[in-house]
Amino acid sequence: MAQSGTVTAGTERIALPTARIGRGRALWQRLRQSKGALVGIVILAVLAIVAVAAPLIVPFDPIKISDNALFSPGSPYFFGTDQYGRDILSRIISGARISLTIGLISVGIAATFGVTIGLLAGYYGGWVDALLMYVINVMLAVPGILLALAIVTIRGNPNLTNLMIAVGIAGIPTYARLVRGSVLAAKENVYVDAARVSGAPTRIILIRHLLPNVIAPVIVATTLGTGTAILAAASLSFLGLGSQPPSPEWGRMLSEGRGYLRDQWWISTFPGLAIMLTVLAMNLLGDGLRDALDPRLRR
Repeated sequence: MAQSGTVTAGTERIALPTARIGRGRALWQRLRQSKGALVGIVILAVLAIVAVAAPLIVPFDPIKISDNALFSPGSPYFFGTDQYGRDILSRIISGARISLTIGLISVGIAATFGVTIGLLAGYYGGWVDALLMYVINVMLAVPGILLALAIVTIRGNPNLTNLMIAVGIAGIPTYARLVRGSVLAAKENVYVDAARVSGAPTRIILIRHLLPNVIAPVIVATTLGTGTAILAAASLSFLGLGSQPPSPEWGRMLSEGRGYLRDQWWISTFPGLAIMLTVLAMNLLGDGLRDALDPRLRR
């Protein structure tokens, strides 16, 4: 009877407390109402499948140099070849795994440290809040791409690891300020006072009571932030501070084709379209999640 969600008392149907799976189903129902979110989900699902199956579906070796340089799009090179004779389509398919990994790991770094800082600053307040927010404000004073550029330069030896660390650190302030504001409001609720009075340790209050109640905006921010991270990583790779040849990373492909834009436009155009499509899908999904998780829009 409890699994059905309702019980019958006389002629009335009384709703039982919604189970966790019921909340997930309700979220999916709200998300389905957004056509943009569905489009984003489909695009990201296709990209994920392509990234996982890349070694099996690439028509040519993505890093092998051949004599077929600068072939225009057509059979057998549907996206053409670059100045080294490498198939553009194969490099874009292989680059999907690299770019998605960069976006996810960078956002993971930013969200982990940003959420932690926001929780501590919002909960403790006082000098802890002042000190942490001073550091965050200093980071915000520098544009994110410049901050990432400085971090990569300081660490030296441009590679994907340094690129992900730099983009992740540059994204920390966004999550820190977002979570801090939510915690400042949430910690005044009765359930937090009850946890304090009952003697619950601070870590339990932060993790079990405050974090679940501020996680919804973080989920939206991570979705939107993944697209931003991919774009920032592509920008750094374009400048030569990210992935290094012959890696088929999309930003690196853009950089390699910039000297051929006038006549061999496909070298940079198709990687640019791949970046645009991925960022667009992330933004569409993020907008849909924001609407679905907003309690003011629930019926």
